[in-house]
Amino acid sequence: MSAVYINSASCISVQDTLKDHFFQGLTADQSVQILKAVEPNYKEFIPPAMSRRMSKTVKMSSVASHYALKEAGIEKPDAIIVGTGMGCSQDSEKFLKNVIDNNEEFLTPTFFIQSTHNTVAGQIALGLQCHAYNFTYVNTSSSLEFSFLDAQLQINDGEAENVLVGAADEQTNRTMELYCLNNTIKKEDDLPADYLHSETDGVIWGEGAAFFVLGKDKTENAYAKLRDIQIINRLDLQETQSFVGDFLAKNNLKSEDIDAVILGFSGDRESDVYYTKAMDLFQNSSLLYYKHLSGEFNTASGFSTFMACHILKGQQIPEVMMINSEKKAEVKNILLYNHLGGSDHSLMLLEKAQ
Repeated sequence: MSAVYINSASCISVQDTLKDHFFQGLTADQSVQILKAVEPNYKEFIPPAMSRRMSKTVKMSSVASHYALKEAGIEKPDAIIVGTGMGCSQDSEKFLKNVIDNNEEFLTPTFFIQSTHNTVAGQIALGLQCHAYNFTYVNTSSSLEFSFLDAQLQINDGEAENVLVGAADEQTNRTMELYCLNNTIKKEDDLPADYLHSETDGVIWGEGAAFFVLGKDKTENAYAKLRDIQIINRLDLQETQSFVGDFLAKNNLKSEDIDAVILGFSGDRESDVYYTKAMDLFQNSSLLYYKHLSGEFNTASGFSTFMACHILKGQQIPEVMMINSEKKAEVKNILLYNHLGGSDHSLMLLEKAQ
């Protein structure tokens, strides 16, 4: 497939990523179990009566997509593609609570309708009055990557020129309680979390929404060129280096051609070993991590993609993301490697837009 360009990028996250010059304000909180997103004033974007009926995921996505389209100078995209791991789980919980409280009788369908995973893409389309291709991918931690692949196909096949692609996930009280019970989330006794040399299981959970406009042509404000993506559901630890090496070879690159590698270290002792294994391939590259800034969640790779876009465009790497001290004079190629709990491994190759 031919490469496509990321012409705009917007993100709502645990950091205040909607403001200008947010690089200077990046801070890591490693002493809490759950990180909450820094949300904008929704009244500026969504009528209050409508906002009250929207879940957090829909509201975050509506605002993030608004910023992405505005930056790209596009009113209506040729396609809207959204990835999510948990969907609108707040409304799912409300519906299930209604089922139990009302003895499965006299149920209003509203919460059920709004709880479906494609609500996000649908609401964005309704707001834009956009009748174009509209699709949602639910593939746990590779949901955004599948969305990018679809967008790339749409553009390469001549079906679209500009595609709005995003990923979003929210937190809900009951789900967070269950994650604490099954040790998906770190125990309080294991905090503060050590992301790079963890000796404990579990993660710090986050949330957020990241949206991008992918285009056939490069604009003046383009962030990056999306060269390639590879996804595999299961990977043996010993196959990690060949998985990464084969991906680079496929793109006619060697490890020394990669200027920066963004790894998804989550502080989970059991699954972070994949990243440690991959790191050994890149002795002369800038090694970066990001989940201490975003928390772990199904579509956390949206945050890393957003950060990679800004690194390529601004040619500046935040110190808070650095694992080693290696810095290249120019950052041309960035490799992103992510998985969730050792499953759904994804590689994404971004290049400086030239």
